[in-house]
Amino acid sequence: MAACRRRLHTLGFLGFTFLILLSFHQQKREKVLHMQELRKQHIQEICDSDKEAFLEGKNSLEDMSRKEFDNFIVDDNYGIIYCYIPKVACTNWKRVMFVLNQKKLHLDLLSLPKDFIHETDKITLLSSFPRAEIKAKLKHYTKFLFVRDPFVRLISAYRDKFQGHNKYYYENFARNILRVYGNVPNPPWSVDEAFLSDVRPSFHNFIQYLLDPQTEKKPFEAHWRQMHRLCRPCLIQYDFVGHQETLQEDAEALLRHLKLENDIKFPPSYYNMTTVGSLLNWFKTWTQMQATDTVECGQLGFN
Repeated sequence: MAACRRRLHTLGFLGFTFLILLSFHQQKREKVLHMQELRKQHIQEICDSDKEAFLEGKNSLEDMSRKEFDNFIVDDNYGIIYCYIPKVACTNWKRVMFVLNQKKLHLDLLSLPKDFIHETDKITLLSSFPRAEIKAKLKHYTKFLFVRDPFVRLISAYRDKFQGHNKYYYENFARNILRVYGNVPNPPWSVDEAFLSDVRPSFHNFIQYLLDPQTEKKPFEAHWRQMHRLCRPCLIQYDFVGHQETLQEDAEALLRHLKLENDIKFPPSYYNMTTVGSLLNWFKTWTQMQATDTVECGQLGFN
């Protein structure tokens, strides 16, 4: 009799614990759903605030060129579309899409080198499909993107491409920025010379370059192209909108939404100087330019 009573107590305790866990996960799920609704509503409000600027004459998917789907990565195995935005955790999300595409869920994501993941042809782009298939996949697949404060994203792009020893970005962008906006008529020819003489564009020069109407005559380079131009959230309704500022939490929520939480572990985010106190120094440049009526935030990104 005593053994039977103990068994009943044990079962009762386990049942109670299960109900607590169930309630906890239900509350967590409701919190995620609420946050997603708020983010989608925020996007819609921004789109509605200036349709002419954000739609740019594109009123439907048919108005988008095939090339405009180059930032959309497709996985047909799981029915997922990811629109990647450079400088918004895109390396790790590309790693996720790669292992899904290759059916190698056992792989450690960090074992895939950064250069490899950005150059591999083993990731399928939406632009590679006929237009009818593009439309069908956008209608039926789960679509997600991750966004970031546009100003912080610009800081990250500037630090990565202009403060580092980057031959391509120096020769193709920095030399011209120095000449036109940095008052350096004859900038060093090579990035090596530039580093030796400590000549590089300032963040102020970079912002001047972005705001110059001449720059807008060609599409911005992807690392600082406006987010609404890369992923067209005013035309495409995304099922999940993540934020760099809450990356780890959102990544876990998205993997649960995709029913992949037991198969893929999103790499932990690292300490990033563009997300903490050092931002104050960068914001000084921003506020000084605003004071001279030079800058409108909306010109530089899509929050």
